[in-house]
Amino acid sequence: MKILVVSDTHGKDEMLEKALELESPVDMLIHCGDVEGREFFIEAIAECPCCIIAGNNDFFSDLNREEELELCGHRILVTHGHMYGVSMDIAGVVDEAASRSCDIVLCGHTHKPAIHRRDGVLAVNPGSLSYPRQNGRRPSYAVLTMQQGGDCVPEIRYL
Repeated sequence: MKILVVSDTHGKDEMLEKALELESPVDMLIHCGDVEGREFFIEAIAECPCCIIAGNNDFFSDLNREEELELCGHRILVTHGHMYGVSMDIAGVVDEAASRSCDIVLCGHTHKPAIHRRDGVLAVNPGSLSYPRQNGRRPSYAVLTMQQGGDCVPEIRYL
């Protein structure tokens, strides 16, 4: 299974379209929030099942703030991350995932891509396709590759 993970597109979809074009076909798209009203457009262009959650800038959205998914034997918490202080440290969101028996947590908010393994939890932040903040400021996203009962292999990719 190939999963495209994105976050913090903030209503600007050009780079998301490029990422989809580069990675197609994908089995699922997960958006970790701050879509700013573009969820229906994203679902339309993805051509695959989508999980899209609300971020701190999705003020009037009906999107869920978090989702828990089960994929290929993994329990995944999808959250924007701002409620767990991810700008300071990944510990809060990792602890929350572990308390829910999730072995993977996907979050955004910082606009900086990162992969962490901590206390048995894989934490992946795809960064931002629209407003990257890491050194070099290249738009980023993540690809998760997994098979039923196997490991989840995360990779940060750049446009």
